[in-house]
Amino acid sequence: MDRRRFARSIACGLLAAPFSAFAQPTAKKHRIGTLTGAWAPNHPGVEGLRDGLTALGLHEGRDVVFDHRFTEGNPGAMPAAAAELVASRVDLIFTQAETATLAAARATKTIPIVFANVGDPVASGIVRELAHPGANVTGVSGLTTELVPKRLEILKALVPNLRRVWAVYDPMSGPETRAEVLRAEQAARVLGLELLARPARTAEEARAVIATIPPGDGALTFERATSANIGAQLIESHKLTVFASAFWLDFGGLVAYGADYRDVGAQAARLVVKIFAGTPPRDIPVEGANKIQLVINLKTAKALGLTIPTSVLLRADRVIQ
Repeated sequence: MDRRRFARSIACGLLAAPFSAFAQPTAKKHRIGTLTGAWAPNHPGVEGLRDGLTALGLHEGRDVVFDHRFTEGNPGAMPAAAAELVASRVDLIFTQAETATLAAARATKTIPIVFANVGDPVASGIVRELAHPGANVTGVSGLTTELVPKRLEILKALVPNLRRVWAVYDPMSGPETRAEVLRAEQAARVLGLELLARPARTAEEARAVIATIPPGDGALTFERATSANIGAQLIESHKLTVFASAFWLDFGGLVAYGADYRDVGAQAARLVVKIFAGTPPRDIPVEGANKIQLVINLKTAKALGLTIPTSVLLRADRVIQ
């Protein structure tokens, strides 16, 4: 995905609707349905959306109400959850990541959908093009696909003698994952790394794959709602893993490079308000995440016996002690 195209999309969005246009209270109480693969309704992206709407003058209870659906890590439950939101006649559906967005887009062609943290919405078939999404869907990409090479580069910088990286992924989690695996294979060759892509459809398969990863090898995983629970299992197994979101570092992950879920949700709030003001989603360009962070967990590094190079620490946006 071309980051320059995202920059143009962001600029178009900013020019099309100045901040002052959003700050006016609304006479109608809008109903927003949220669809995530989380284990609770308070997904960071949803919390960010709520924060962003409040900052733009739309307050929960007074101006908006939420109808939450979350599938507890089960992507197979997404279609039914999306259908429930459509049947409840919400005014807009806010989705988190590719699986939820695809489910919502298949469930309705009329209710506006705003997504957050989809890595490559064009490759996923969610939108026709970034500047002119078409149909009833727009949103904010977390740039996860585009940033795969950078994450491998950071892992190599953390462990200079690294020679092999395992990409553990759920092959059922959609076209975006396949695009990221391909991007990882291409980047690994440039970095002189051997990349071993290993599919895992269930938690049991993921556990078996992760058990074969030698202590000195690195691991790369992808941000998806999946019953295989790959990210959590890599943390529990104490692997040298790089993540696409700092969300995982609060649970013991080593390093992350990417957009923060909450920040992207807050950014998406502006698109939601534009839709409530009357702009069709098809006319609202897809944006890329405004803020990308490098976060390092020093406590986990110590547990792994890893000394983080000073050059990498100086590049970090946040360090967890």
